[in-house]
Amino acid sequence: MDGRTFRNAMGKFATGVTVVTTKSGEDVHGMTANAFMSVSMDPQLICVSVGHNATMHNKIKDSGKFAVSILSDAQQDMSNYFAGQVKEKKDIPFEWIHEYPVISDSLVNIMCTVYDAHPAGDHTLYIGEVQDIAVKDEGEPLTFFGGKYCRLNREIEVE
Repeated sequence: MDGRTFRNAMGKFATGVTVVTTKSGEDVHGMTANAFMSVSMDPQLICVSVGHNATMHNKIKDSGKFAVSILSDAQQDMSNYFAGQVKEKKDIPFEWIHEYPVISDSLVNIMCTVYDAHPAGDHTLYIGEVQDIAVKDEGEPLTFFGGKYCRLNREIEVE
């Protein structure tokens, strides 16, 4: 199968949208990622998948820590910016939580130290041990499906 078929098939899995951030030296770096998941409750671990060619790959490796901001449906501009779809340079007003740069007004900010890293194909799975979490009580998630941003449809009732 070709790469486009694989990409289209993976796009049929609806995901939330996150921005992964880290501070390396004096610079803050961020990237949009939907390859994010929880891994373990004890210890509390999460995972992000970062391409070997992405600038973020070595920045996380060098810093030994990263944050994940789960975006709200009002933050599509942040997703686009950190996905490289906005060419103009912006001065992003990062919020700082325990020396971790995070995206302000996100639904959740998760601060992690690197627990482990596993090369897998052309990506590395960075396992983060959660050091702290900030949760916003309001808002809906920014979601992605079939190569497009989506909003939740709340018509399904849970029994």
